[in-house]
Amino acid sequence: MNYIKSPLNYTGSKYKLLKQIEPLFPKNIGTFVDLFAGGCNVAVNADAKKVIANDIDANIIELYRYFKENKADEIIKDIEKIIIKYKLSNTSKYGYEKYNTNSSVGVGKYNKPFYEKLRADYNKNPTPLMFYITLIFAFNNQIRFNSKGEFNTPVNKRDFNKNIKRNLELFVDKLSALDITFISQNFKDIKVSKDSFVYIDPPYLITQATYNENGAWNEEKELELLNYMDTLDARGIKFALSNVFENKGRVNELLIKWSEKYKVHKLEHNYHNCNYQSKNKKINSTIEVLIINY
Repeated sequence: MNYIKSPLNYTGSKYKLLKQIEPLFPKNIGTFVDLFAGGCNVAVNADAKKVIANDIDANIIELYRYFKENKADEIIKDIEKIIIKYKLSNTSKYGYEKYNTNSSVGVGKYNKPFYEKLRADYNKNPTPLMFYITLIFAFNNQIRFNSKGEFNTPVNKRDFNKNIKRNLELFVDKLSALDITFISQNFKDIKVSKDSFVYIDPPYLITQATYNENGAWNEEKELELLNYMDTLDARGIKFALSNVFENKGRVNELLIKWSEKYKVHKLEHNYHNCNYQSKNKKINSTIEVLIINY
């Protein structure tokens, strides 16, 4: 199966694991509920009559709604207009020579003052389109806000290249064909019908990521989620949980103990940010799992 890739470079993306986890999902799903949609890689590829994608980050949800409500070619035209307005680079059209650089070095140095103006304007007047363009030119396309709620990721070495543009086109086209609803609520407040299958990819308790800075996800919230899934099971609602048992020497004993009552599938973990050069592979290893109740 050819899976659609999200136009967002979201930390913990499940795109590369889709070929392992999607075949483990139930067949004939009525409503697919993605409790922690993130990059939306799983939700957009869900084989279901109806899809509900939820994320606590309202910025992301508003962006997905914007993608759903507009056509890909119109979005791209608007992106290119703003790129011109802010004098940002366009290497897919002009190459790297125009900016006195090359692909290896990238266009970060050239774009820095223009990007910082773009980022400042976004923070003053946030809109879904400006949010996405800021993400494109942000370091590694990462989403990060400071304590004041201001987007503060530094400039990227890449720009709106052909790969990002193609991913955006395919993603927006797929959304237009889906019966998908985007919501931004606490996971406990999502109404789950009896015909639902719930996919859960929460922040991982034992990993370090921008979404988990400053104790954003802690043991209390982990327990809350585990109890929530037990409640789903008691109602006869099928679920699948993506998580890790071990990561870089840390072990989630709480999750391992809880999982004993369900079925655990160990997955082949192959993220780019793995430290393959490490002399101690065991310390830097990750045990990624899919836990299901059916």
